[in-house]
Amino acid sequence: MTTERSVAQIALFTALIAALGLIPQLTLAFGVPITAQSLGIMLCGTVLGAWRGFLAATLFVGLVALGLPLLAGGRGGLGVFASPTAGFALGFPFAAFVTGAVAERLRGFAIGWSAGIAALIGGVVVLYIFGITGLAIVLDRSISEAALLVTAFLPGDAIKAVLAGLITAALYRARPDAVASRS
Repeated sequence: MTTERSVAQIALFTALIAALGLIPQLTLAFGVPITAQSLGIMLCGTVLGAWRGFLAATLFVGLVALGLPLLAGGRGGLGVFASPTAGFALGFPFAAFVTGAVAERLRGFAIGWSAGIAALIGGVVVLYIFGITGLAIVLDRSISEAALLVTAFLPGDAIKAVLAGLITAALYRARPDAVASRS
C-alpha cells in the first residue's frame, strides 16, 4: 500500500470517528455518554489493521487534546482528560491497535467472524480496561465499582462489534484491497 493511500485512509478513519460522535448521545448519570464512536475505533482496527488503526485513533485523540470538539456532545480540549471519559479517550488508540492485531492474526477465519471477534477483544475488552481504570481514578471508586458502572455499555458495544464484523465483511466483498487487515 502506498504511503499516500495509507495517509488518506488514516485521515478518513479519523474523520469517521469524529462523525460517529455526531449521532445523538445518551449520557449516563456518572458522566460517560453512550455514543457510536467506539464503532469507529473498532472499524479502524478491522479495516486499517493494527498500526494504521492506532495512528487514526491517535490522530483523533490528538485533535481532541488540541481543543477540537470532536467527542460526542461537542467536547474537546485538555479538560476531557480529567473527566470520567478520560480512560475511554486515552484507550482509543490501544483498542484500535489490539482490534487490528487480532483481525490480522485471524486471517484464516471468515472475515465477518474474525472482525467481530477482534472488535470484541480490542474494541470492548481493551477499551473497557482503560475506561474502567479512568472511571475509578476520576470518580475515586474501586475498580469493581467502576466496572459495575460500565455494564450499561455492554449490550450496545456487543451490537457495535457485530456491526463492525458485518461492515468489514461487506467492504471486503466490495473492495478486498481496501481492508488492510487482510492484506
